[in-house]
Amino acid sequence: MKATIVDLRYKMNDVLKALDRNEKVTVLYRGKVKGVLVPAVKKQRMGMIDHPFFGMSSQDSKKSVLDEVNDLRKSRYDDI
Repeated sequence: MKATIVDLRYKMNDVLKALDRNEKVTVLYRGKVKGVLVPAVKKQRMGMIDHPFFGMSSQDSKKSVLDEVNDLRKSRYDDI
């Protein structure tokens, strides 16, 4: 889909619907391409049983609970 700056202002609902349909939206300013809006990648939800913390107490782990939780949160802390 191609959208001008005016379309972004007045027809944002149509632009969002196009993104929901996984279409790229090319943004035009005075007839020239200024950028491309790409749909975000949706994360799949993890089931409770698939979570690494589920059943931790039944495993014979030598780590403390604090170490286990820190390992689970590591990816969030590394992103900062």
